[in-house]
Amino acid sequence: MTDDHWPDYYAVTVDRPAWQTVTGAIALFAAEDQPAAADGPAAEDQPAAEGGPSAEDETGAPARFAVDLGCGAGRDARELLRHGWHVMAVDLEQTAIDALVAATPDEDRTRLRTQVADIASFDIPACDLVNASVSLQFLEADAYARTFERITAALAPGGRFSGLLYGDRDESASDPDVTCPSPEAIRGYLRDFEIESWLEREEDGRMALGDPHHIHLIEVVARRR
Repeated sequence: MTDDHWPDYYAVTVDRPAWQTVTGAIALFAAEDQPAAADGPAAEDQPAAEGGPSAEDETGAPARFAVDLGCGAGRDARELLRHGWHVMAVDLEQTAIDALVAATPDEDRTRLRTQVADIASFDIPACDLVNASVSLQFLEADAYARTFERITAALAPGGRFSGLLYGDRDESASDPDVTCPSPEAIRGYLRDFEIESWLEREEDGRMALGDPHHIHLIEVVARRR
C-alpha cells in the first residue's frame, strides 16, 4: 500500500518504544536461552536456521534471527537488535527502510538486513521469530491467510510469532482494502501454535497521526508446536 502520508507516519513513530508483543517474545526467548547457554550442549553444536545468522552470539547463547514484516520505521526491529538479535526487516516503502537504517545505531547495523518487498509475496526465510505489528491488515483476505501459512512454514517448533492484528470490530473493517479477521479466525490461523499471550483491546482512540479511530486490536505471542 503506497500513500503520501507514510513519511509523516514514520517521523511520528520512529522514536516510539517497541510494542509489548515483541518485547514479550524477546523475554520468552531469553528465558529459554539462559539455561541453554549455561547447562546445555555447546552452542556451536546446534545447527543455525537455514539462511539465518551464525550459531552463537558473543555471550555463547544461541544467536537469534527475526523477520519483521512491515517494519515501518523500525521500532520493533531496533529493539530486537538492541537485544543482540539478527533482523531481516521488510517493508513495501523505501522511506520506511531509510528511516529504520538512519535510526539504527552503528554497532547494530551489521546484524540488520533490509528488503523492500510486498509482504504478501515475500519469501520468509527460516527464522526464530516472525513479527508483524499492525501491518498484515493491508493484505487482501486470501493473501492474509496465505501469509500465515508462510509464517508457519518459516518457523520450526519452538519458533514464535508476535503480532498486533486488527480485529473485526475495528473501524477499518468497513474498508474493502483492509482485512480485519475475527479473533476466532486469527486463532484458526494459529492452529499450529501454542498461544502464550493474548490481549484483545477495543477502545475509541486515535491513530498515530491523530485521526480519531475505533480500535480493535489483538496482541498475540504464540509458540510453534
